[in-house]
Amino acid sequence: MSGGVDSAVAAARAVEAGHDVVGVHLALSRAGGTLRTGSRGCCTIEDAMDARRAADRLGIPFYVWDFSERFRDDVIDDFIAEYQAGRTPNPCMRCNEKIKFAALLERAIELGFDAVCTGHYATLIEGEAGLELHRASDNAKDQSYVLGVLNAEQLAHTYFPLGTTPSKAIVRAEAAERGLTVAQKPDSHDICFIPDGDTRGWLAEKVGTATGEIVDRSGAVVGSHEGAHGFTVGQRRGLKLGVPAADGKPRFVLEVRPVSNTVVVGPKEALAIGEISGARHSWAGAGPTAAEFACHVQIRAHAEPVPATAFVTVDGVRVVPEQPLDGVAPGQTAVLYIGTRVLGQFTIDATVSAVPVGV
Repeated sequence: MSGGVDSAVAAARAVEAGHDVVGVHLALSRAGGTLRTGSRGCCTIEDAMDARRAADRLGIPFYVWDFSERFRDDVIDDFIAEYQAGRTPNPCMRCNEKIKFAALLERAIELGFDAVCTGHYATLIEGEAGLELHRASDNAKDQSYVLGVLNAEQLAHTYFPLGTTPSKAIVRAEAAERGLTVAQKPDSHDICFIPDGDTRGWLAEKVGTATGEIVDRSGAVVGSHEGAHGFTVGQRRGLKLGVPAADGKPRFVLEVRPVSNTVVVGPKEALAIGEISGARHSWAGAGPTAAEFACHVQIRAHAEPVPATAFVTVDGVRVVPEQPLDGVAPGQTAVLYIGTRVLGQFTIDATVSAVPVGV
């Protein structure tokens, strides 16, 4: 129970369905803020109190489990290391993979519970080859992308009561009817351990600064920076370039090279990616039955899925989209869908530009 409306209503529906429910709030930071600011942050003391009030209203036991060390090791330290390596990580994916459906689920099973019930918007369907993860009924709230890291064993011990709900408005109305004080609480949109939203400033505090060059695709120096870790592919703002582009158009970050502490910039068209690949992959239930198959690929939580062909090899997964992907960075997660079903995911290690240098 995060302290938000979704997990509170999910718990209420689980109770109503006749399950023996225990509310658990995860303490993920030992130095968390005491208050939220609108939709910024989560896992604060205020969130813990909101979760406790919801559990009391539902008449279920409530506990706070301290996973702060595991969260620091598996999510925060990983986030820093990925940026230092010139990659763009997704901490929510890592949290689901390492904390909510690994550490939490492991402890729950050890204590004799059958499943972890969450307020995520996704559905589980029993298919011919076993349990399948699918998109939620409400496409606007669908969270299947960030759940793409779950495997068959984890799916077998997971419960998503909100997956078939037509809209978030219905969830809020239900919360109000049940007397839950979080009925109108804002959703959290930011990285929970960077509640002020200043990722570059936070990283600078953690890893320091180091002056480097900003170059264009030809290698010409067009500016300088104080740390390549503060940039991500697709970024336009904050570049402070000293040399304007010949055509006068804005330039975007195309590549981050941590070894040389260099940032490469270029025109928006050069962000088009014609191929992605990665070695670290997993399947959400039964995997593909062929080494080559048609699918849709999604590279961000709220991005449009793009038709593609996927190739599974001994080195990992390679995907060729039917139309170029925009602004893909190594470190992002590519989730593969067949229809509404999540087939699996991989962390993007390499990209191939759809626009040759000089074009």
